[in-house]
Amino acid sequence: MDLSGAVLRGVELDGVDIHGELRNVTINGVRVDEYVTAELDRRYPDRVRMRPTDPAGFRTAWDVVERLWAGTVGRARGLDPALLHESVDGEWSFTETLRHLVYATDAWVRRAILGDPAPWDPLDLPWDEMPDTPGTPRDRAARPSLDEVLALRRDRMGTVREVVDGLTDESLAADTEPVDAPGWPPPRSFPVRECLLTVLNEEWEHRLYAERDLTALANRSR
Repeated sequence: MDLSGAVLRGVELDGVDIHGELRNVTINGVRVDEYVTAELDRRYPDRVRMRPTDPAGFRTAWDVVERLWAGTVGRARGLDPALLHESVDGEWSFTETLRHLVYATDAWVRRAILGDPAPWDPLDLPWDEMPDTPGTPRDRAARPSLDEVLALRRDRMGTVREVVDGLTDESLAADTEPVDAPGWPPPRSFPVRECLLTVLNEEWEHRLYAERDLTALANRSR
């Protein structure tokens, strides 16, 4: 839900739980997004590494992503495999989350940066609100095993590793070549830096969601 530019007057908020991206948000004259950012950085010290500015910073950020996800996958392996296909509060299941991250890598790295017009695997999972696009899979009924999804995920994470390891100041500052084919992102040019920051943000946020849901699933199985 995009509420950008909304102005709310005379509202009452009680018991509200908001999750999302906050930019230039003011409540009762107080700029709150900066407070939220500072508090999240305090709670998760690795979070600041998700905003790199140079090639070395992107390599370090990907080191963090690999390390944190290894721990999260280890938690998931400790659960009944059937639980990994269960939704918590209507959100994606654990395996669906991994499938979406494969899609994010295919979109922003293999398509946008590397120029593959149709990099999709049948297990790729776009966001639910994405319009149907020719050639782009979105099989919500698929129930692959964790090992099957992780094999696909390792391949895509390896692709990101190759890209960040090969970054230079010049390539990071460059723009991508437009891909003339239907799919996401749209067939136009993007800053390479923006593409990689998008992937880092996807990896960071969805791992937090996965950790939250794994806790709920573990409690459900007791």
